[in-house]
Amino acid sequence: MDDVPDRIEHTVLGPTTTPDDVRACLDDAIQYGMRACIPPCYLPLATDYANVPLTTVIDFPHGQGATDTACHAARQAWDDGAEELDIVCNVGRLKAGEDDAVKERLTEAVAAVPIPVKVIVEAPLLTDEELDRVGRLVAEADAAYLKTATGFSEGGATVHDVEILSKYLPVKASGGVGSWAEAKAMFEAGAERIGASSGDVIVQQWREQRGE
Repeated sequence: MDDVPDRIEHTVLGPTTTPDDVRACLDDAIQYGMRACIPPCYLPLATDYANVPLTTVIDFPHGQGATDTACHAARQAWDDGAEELDIVCNVGRLKAGEDDAVKERLTEAVAAVPIPVKVIVEAPLLTDEELDRVGRLVAEADAAYLKTATGFSEGGATVHDVEILSKYLPVKASGGVGSWAEAKAMFEAGAERIGASSGDVIVQQWREQRGE
């Protein structure tokens, strides 16, 4: 795994995130060769501050906004410099069996921008059957990735959930991944990316085990 830093999205998304927090996240991303995932309001700051591949979030953290609003936010984020978007699936509609509504919303959001869109499915709240259903729906919506969790609900990424979701699309394992051992387990389960607020720790530990 020689490309680990480029597969880490160093993340700062909490409700108290300040401009200085974003700058610190970007400094870490530069130092360790990582990507960064930041709130959409800070995209203009980030693009002026550093040349780092940027992901931002849409309809975060619950996925309950109107479709038109999500599409507008996606286009604005792209205009502001995001290279990838993570949009939250409406888990309530999925659990209610409203698969067509879930798929239609995601299809429109994906089509709204010419950049990769990951769909956060909040896997800790889903059964295995629901994980399979949402995996199919997200793939049919033409998204680029499935993402396990927001990190702001119950639980985070698990090997089991990654194994299920990776049958349908590349997976970004996010939520509670704080060490290289945990990240390695996610990669081995089929994850292509890791989203973590401890991206710097993960890369440091990865380098140490390589003797760097």
